[in-house]
Amino acid sequence: MSQYIISALKYRPTDFNEIIGQSSITQTLINAINSNQLPQALLFSGPRGVGKTSCARILARKINNQKKEDDIKFNIFELDAASNNSVDDIRNLNEQVRIPPQLGNYKIYIIDEAHMLSTAAFNAFLKTLEEPPKHAIFILATTEKNKIIPTILSRCQIYDFKTITNIDISLHLKNISKKNNIKFEDEALNIISENADGAMRDALSLYDRLVNLTNGNLTASEVSNNLSILDTDIYIELTKKILNNDIPLILIYLDEILKKGFSHLDFLNGLSNYFRNLMLSKNSNTLKYINSEKSILNKIINQSKNIKIKSIIKCIGIINFSEINYKESKNKRLHVEFCILDIANKLSNSKKKK
Repeated sequence: MSQYIISALKYRPTDFNEIIGQSSITQTLINAINSNQLPQALLFSGPRGVGKTSCARILARKINNQKKEDDIKFNIFELDAASNNSVDDIRNLNEQVRIPPQLGNYKIYIIDEAHMLSTAAFNAFLKTLEEPPKHAIFILATTEKNKIIPTILSRCQIYDFKTITNIDISLHLKNISKKNNIKFEDEALNIISENADGAMRDALSLYDRLVNLTNGNLTASEVSNNLSILDTDIYIELTKKILNNDIPLILIYLDEILKKGFSHLDFLNGLSNYFRNLMLSKNSNTLKYINSEKSILNKIINQSKNIKIKSIIKCIGIINFSEINYKESKNKRLHVEFCILDIANKLSNSKKKK
């Protein structure tokens, strides 16, 4: 039985062209290497799981023209500042820096979670960063740039990594699925990407779990159920009933939804996202911000044609108000029901004014 490797490790980038969603940064680094204008101190800042450490490792190999299979232990050193954040740890690093590399022209030091260094450790590191040996290059990675002292920041060339778009994440998951003969629906991958919050590592962890849970058949309904997310089709159907202002049918359908075990707040959150999509679908320039497959997108567009943009915005306000005041409500069920009926009333009045 072959050893199982999680996707986050199996598909970890090994070259700049494999880094997802950070093309401006990778191209800048490639240009700096080619023109021999790479600084001796770099800071990679950004959210978790967007490629900072992977990019640092790739850059470290590129600096010394090393291939993927080359032994890099003699000139690439990684320090996890979360567990090595004392003055003594940095003093040991400062001592190592003085020794020239055994292979290649440079010794590269990757300091992960750099914001975890203590103030004393930062100060101990400052002198080395001010006057680094010609053979040393430092790459600091952090999720909290604001916690790094200004004197360190001023000596680093800063690269701000951004969250990865849902479209880029979905496309990457699709490519992985095809390589591994995993069955999938586009909407299922869209749901995973939306829940990853812009982090590829989180998306891959979710993907692995759901592939196992669904026996390699990722459908939108299965993924939604396992992530406790309501399907877009449910909100489309509910909105259809709201537009008809059929109070009994609205309450019956809402009861069916809540009986599935979804929390009231999750329901409200999903509803606000759906009305946001209705708003975005009113203009061709904002359609790109709706992360749904074509068949679902067409349903959203068709439904939005029956609602004025002002009415949609008012409905979003009603839902937002309901979410904010949810905790203060003693009767949670009634609170949610009143939110839906208020929306139905607003949309009904809007129709009468036409």
